[in-house]
Amino acid sequence: ATVLANTQKVWDYYTQPEHITQWNFADPSWHCPTATNNMKIGGLYIARMEAKDGSFGFDFKAIYTEIKSEENFTYEFDRRVVTVTFKEEGGQTEVCVTFDPETENSIELQRNGWQSILNNFKKYTELN
Repeated sequence: ATVLANTQKVWDYYTQPEHITQWNFADPSWHCPTATNNMKIGGLYIARMEAKDGSFGFDFKAIYTEIKSEENFTYEFDRRVVTVTFKEEGGQTEVCVTFDPETENSIELQRNGWQSILNNFKKYTELN
C-alpha cells in the first residue's frame, strides 16, 4: 500500500499500540481491542484479535528478529516469518508486507486478509 504520509508517521502508526488497535483487523466485523509492542530484537508483539460479537478471538503473538527503524522489521510467529518494509518517495510511503503462508487456507485468502489489514492501515493513517 502507498500511504500519503512521510515514513516517520507511517512507522509510528504501524508500530505504536494506540494506533495498532485502530486498524489491525481484516474485516469490519472484527476489531483489535488491545495491543502491546516491545519493539526491540527479541521483543514481543501481541495484538488481540476478536470478532465484535464476541464469538471468537485470539492473541497474535510474534517476536522481533530484525529492526531497522523507519526502514523495515522482521518478526516470527508459529515458525513463520513476516517482514514489513517502508520506503518513502515524494512525501508518500510504500508499505510492503511479506509473509510465510500457513497451510490451512489458500494463498489467495491469506494474501487478501493481509492486504485488507494493510488497506485499513492506509485509510486510518491518512485520515489521522
